[in-house]
Amino acid sequence: MKSIIKRPILTEKMTMLGERNQYAFEVDINANKIEIAHAITKRFSVEIESIRTIRYKGKRKSQFTKRGRLAGNRPSWKKAIITLKEGQSIELLEA
Repeated sequence: MKSIIKRPILTEKMTMLGERNQYAFEVDINANKIEIAHAITKRFSVEIESIRTIRYKGKRKSQFTKRGRLAGNRPSWKKAIITLKEGQSIELLEA
């Protein structure tokens, strides 16, 4: 079974959204909103109000070395922003 939730995204902006019951996760690029909702509900035992997804295209990167120019791409990835119902929360920074 593939892992749908890859990692939580912990940035300053996502920390501010946490005050409004919104959390962000990097998810599998082929996962849809229904699969993401099932995975979050199963893993954290919370009720989800809405899900927004964003697909990011991988950036083109190049590096100049003694042997010449090396070019490649970073991988594309997908972010899901989860809004939970009132009174629900997720502890991402577990001690």
